[in-house]
Amino acid sequence: MGPLTSLVTPCLRGMCFLPPTRRASSGTMQIKDPLNFWCGSRVSLSDAKKVEPVYEPATGRVLCQLQHCGAAHVDEAVRSACSAFAAWSKMAGMERARIMLEAARLIEKRREEIAEVEVINNGKSITEARLDVDSARLCIEYFAGLATTLAGQHVQLSGGSFAYTRREPLGVCVGIGAWNYPFQIAAWKSAPAIACGNSMVFKPSPVTPVSAVLLAETYRQAGAPEGLLNLVQGAEETGTLLCHHPSVAKVSFTGSVPTGKKIMEMAARGVKPVTLELGGKSPLIIFEDCDLENAVRGALMANFLSQGQLRVPWCHPPPPNHLQVCSNGTRVFVHRPILPQFLKKVVRRTRDIRIGDPLLDDTRMGALVSRPHLDKVLGYVEQAKKEGARVLCGGELFTPADSILKHGYYMTPCVLDNCKDDMTCVREEIFGPVMSVLTFDTEEEVLQRSNDTTFGLAAGVFTKDIQRAHRVIENLQAGSCFINNYNITPVEVPFGGYKAS
Repeated sequence: MGPLTSLVTPCLRGMCFLPPTRRASSGTMQIKDPLNFWCGSRVSLSDAKKVEPVYEPATGRVLCQLQHCGAAHVDEAVRSACSAFAAWSKMAGMERARIMLEAARLIEKRREEIAEVEVINNGKSITEARLDVDSARLCIEYFAGLATTLAGQHVQLSGGSFAYTRREPLGVCVGIGAWNYPFQIAAWKSAPAIACGNSMVFKPSPVTPVSAVLLAETYRQAGAPEGLLNLVQGAEETGTLLCHHPSVAKVSFTGSVPTGKKIMEMAARGVKPVTLELGGKSPLIIFEDCDLENAVRGALMANFLSQGQLRVPWCHPPPPNHLQVCSNGTRVFVHRPILPQFLKKVVRRTRDIRIGDPLLDDTRMGALVSRPHLDKVLGYVEQAKKEGARVLCGGELFTPADSILKHGYYMTPCVLDNCKDDMTCVREEIFGPVMSVLTFDTEEEVLQRSNDTTFGLAAGVFTKDIQRAHRVIENLQAGSCFINNYNITPVEVPFGGYKAS
């Protein structure tokens, strides 16, 4: 689908949204189609026990009404997935790959449409949403390639006997997503599962339930059997029903540490394997011998926006990074000799970040995902001030000039100085545009302080001394470590963490 040209253009059944150059004063944006999906189509729940409004972050207006799935609905979705698994698991890897590649082609064709739905769904900028769609497509293409390579092993035994192993799919997998990358996470969880012959039931975050259903429809349109990817909407109760369902073989969850622990406990009762990708409070270490301009861009990339423009010409698409990312480098350790220069540059660049309508191409920071989350992030800034941190810029409510956006969930990106290791803003995951700057004197000291956390998802080092860079990385307790860049997430590279992450 090409760029939208009319004032209000219907892009999906029952869904209208606005071109990325303007919004209608009437604010007619609303989603009417059901968001639950199984047996190959959207499902309206006449007997939903709970219905609640979903809000558009950019405007604060009601976007749709979310119907939560109960036990009977979850069971229908799982049975749909079981039916699809019976057919899908018998296909050759080449057959599965062909359908997955067609799904990737359809996503590429619908890139602008899906990206705009993601903006409406989540509040992130259209520029970043496009990159998220690209990442989802690349993930599906990558695992489509792996689908053709899955093979067992032949083992020669004595006396002319032999044994062989088979790679067999698990069955129905459950994916539970987070609200910061709604469409991309649905693709990242479903692509490896279906490449291996499994089917999936996916539950999006109830805050961002809109875009994942587009992926389910895309797989079906590409030729996948009915029920290969099913969507059940809801909150904690729905997730609990999925984890306890006897026909579910595995659970994959992205979200907070407390919820991850609960999911692991529930899955353990059924001896189900679990994959968890949880929170982070990642360190970004900036040594005095760094390229300071690049380090400032890295700090911006690691905290605020996708347009840090680090020197990564080999990375395609450009590195996505929303202002609410679990791997963000929110603890910025700066070598004491360069602290004044760093703060001057990073504050100036932070103040220049354009905040506003996320559907506009020149917006670099959109809205936070919900009013409660906005209040929570602002509360962290107030707590930081009480504990002695100094606000160098930002950390305040922001009201865009466009009256349509006056009730949206916006704040100015915040840089905190004079931070100490025991402050709440340094210890806890804020999940918002707040950078905490700390200083250090020696390599040994910063390593000890960087690792002094319950998290261990990511870390970054900025230095021109390549020996130091690799030495520091080796001693950091973190899963994804970056040198002179940050949040580069090519699908070919594993992603995961240490400790509670």
